[in-house]
Amino acid sequence: MSETVEALVAAGVRAAIGAHTRAQDAGRTDDIVALYVPDAVLEVPGLAPVEGHDALREAFKGWAPAKPQLHLVSNTVITSWTEEEATAVSDVVFFQRGESGWAVQLVGRYDDTLRCQDGAWRFRRRTTTYQA
Repeated sequence: MSETVEALVAAGVRAAIGAHTRAQDAGRTDDIVALYVPDAVLEVPGLAPVEGHDALREAFKGWAPAKPQLHLVSNTVITSWTEEEATAVSDVVFFQRGESGWAVQLVGRYDDTLRCQDGAWRFRRRTTTYQA
């Protein structure tokens, strides 16, 4: 695969991850769901897998921010790619702002599989793990 294709895949994957993060922190549920393929799966520790747009919509509505929050996603590495599918791993730190300021709520990792559909990268699977 050419360096140009690799760069386009990496840019598309990183853009999808960034769009997800911003939409989630803003509580824009429909924008988040639009970033997933219709039969996508989301895995979060302690919960049954969330599968499909309807279940994703309900889950993200339930996780809508009640107070200011911020997911800092970094160290994203594209671990495999083709023009149609890519996998990536990213570190995430989740902050919420309370009365005494911003505080770290959790540290974790995203393992993502994305598929390119109609020229846009969308999540096929996201697995979240928490770091001790």
